[in-house]
Amino acid sequence: MLAGLLFLIPATFFVIGVLRDRRRLSNAIWLGISMVMLLLSFAEAGRDNPVLSVPLILAFMLAVLGLFLLPLALLANGVVMLRREGRSLGNLLSLLAGLALLGEMVYFAWGILQPNDWIRGSAIGLFLVSAYIAFLFVSLLLYSVVYGRTGRRHGFDGIVVLGAGLIGDRVPKLLANRLDRAIRLYRRERESGREPVIVVSGGQGADEEVSEAFAMRQYLLERDVPDADVVMEDQATTTEENLRYSKALLAERGLHGRVVAVTNNYHVFRTAVLSRNQGLRLQVIGAPTAWYFVPSAFLREFVALLVRNPVVHGLACAVLMAGGLALTQIN
Repeated sequence: MLAGLLFLIPATFFVIGVLRDRRRLSNAIWLGISMVMLLLSFAEAGRDNPVLSVPLILAFMLAVLGLFLLPLALLANGVVMLRREGRSLGNLLSLLAGLALLGEMVYFAWGILQPNDWIRGSAIGLFLVSAYIAFLFVSLLLYSVVYGRTGRRHGFDGIVVLGAGLIGDRVPKLLANRLDRAIRLYRRERESGREPVIVVSGGQGADEEVSEAFAMRQYLLERDVPDADVVMEDQATTTEENLRYSKALLAERGLHGRVVAVTNNYHVFRTAVLSRNQGLRLQVIGAPTAWYFVPSAFLREFVALLVRNPVVHGLACAVLMAGGLALTQIN
């Protein structure tokens, strides 16, 4: 009963947050807390109800199995990323995360059995820190899915396509997926009687022969999007600049209506958070991404969101680590 009542508190904050602004980062945290309290309420009810206890036990066993398989899955994905995408730091994230998780499991299993209080305390502390990070990761992942599958899908005056790296002067598959999604949105709006414009946003990188915006514009023109409906923004080098510069270009053309930004599905929620931080009112829609690319890509998004509040997360990890050490000092 108590867990069920406690579930209503974070669930209420979650609903209020979503109604106020779907792009609030705190929505993900309230969703995560709500899910934890919901599971606890089911566990409480399952103590006296076999009908509930059996699926809960099965769910727990699957969760434990998934925990042990997760580092192996991350390691395998890391190898695939290295083979297909190259040896950049971003492409190493799955591999590094898998190694870190595996190392933490081994250290916890070894350390918890040691007679030394400091070793046992550090093992418990690292476990608590890992649990905290895992909670944040799962919460953001769940809410990213919720955000990406809800919200307005039509009625836009401007469609902003966020740039991504080129291969020389060629649009790669990752960026082509964004452009194809934008074309479908554009044609659907035209069929409904609206006259949207597409803003292609992206500057020129050091290893690119042309700006991302130029290559994206050519891609659209080759697929029968009228030149008059394509606006180039070729100065942006970050997602924040993509959004800000594109919105300014739309305003210069007198377009102050509804705007949608198109990116890949793993990048949707962070883009929405950034747009809210800049005071921009827009919707964000995702395009498909190759399956093997998603784990590393979302890990990058997760890290980027964490570093926006380094003091808060740093203090939380320090308190949890200290709590683990303190537990072994209590007689």
